[in-house]
Amino acid sequence: MDALINAAAGTAPAIKDSSTAGFRADVIEASMEVPIIVDFWATWCGPCKTLTPILEKQVQAAQGKVRMVKVDIDQNQALAAQLRIQSVPTVYAFYQGRPVDGFMGAVPESQVKAFVDKLVQLAGHDDHDHVDQLLAEAKTVLDGGNAEEAAGIYQHILAHAPDSGAAVAGLLRSLIALGETDQAKQLLESLTPELAQHAEVQAAKSALELAEQSAGAIAGLAGLRQRLAANPDDHEARYELSTALYGAGQQEESVDELLELFRRNREWNEQAARKQLVKLFEALGPTDPLTLSGRRRLSSLLFS
Repeated sequence: MDALINAAAGTAPAIKDSSTAGFRADVIEASMEVPIIVDFWATWCGPCKTLTPILEKQVQAAQGKVRMVKVDIDQNQALAAQLRIQSVPTVYAFYQGRPVDGFMGAVPESQVKAFVDKLVQLAGHDDHDHVDQLLAEAKTVLDGGNAEEAAGIYQHILAHAPDSGAAVAGLLRSLIALGETDQAKQLLESLTPELAQHAEVQAAKSALELAEQSAGAIAGLAGLRQRLAANPDDHEARYELSTALYGAGQQEESVDELLELFRRNREWNEQAARKQLVKLFEALGPTDPLTLSGRRRLSSLLFS
């Protein structure tokens, strides 16, 4: 997991051979950095002997802006079947973990050059737009439940934009989702004062504090419900129940319990319910529907 916080240094070769076992690292993961051209070939393929040197020449001319991976389909039949390679030569281009272009058969060098130039242009768009696209992709991946992949994308962003507060916050939330709270705390401690005060980082810090609070409370959820059933004015039980519900992923119910506690006794434990609601809203984010509705309900109680 340390690899999610510390990027490995090194320069990859412009052209290399790969295999079924190495395909993910050599192509999918490497394409997060630069476009990767995959040349599927075979020793018996005459057109391959013409196309491959042309590809290599144009990739070398790109001076690291694209890289090339060669795969012998006879030695990697499972991979060829998985990618539905029906004839050789077949050339695919991957970028940001996905196929983005390709062609089959031997083509003129002018067409190969245009193919490579297009990939260079694809990867060379405005850095700010590039980061925004990656941030949106990472959020979608994290929201979809794949925290490990999201963490990798956020780490990639930080390798190129180390001052991105949004990427730091996303990595923190990914680590929290993976249960790596110690790693998340280490990351927070390593931040510059400016990054630590970034609004999204502060929100992620609140999410981390809530995750740590709720970790020990989830096991007692049933008992807390029983305590409240016996005594609805057991404010401590209601507060702890809210914490347990948040940890169990029942965020709306967690907000409901805090609002009910505030309604019953807003001054209990130095307005603990209101303070916890503020922290929860910060962790959820200002545009989350639950934050918006919760703030409205809290305001109604404050001025009732």
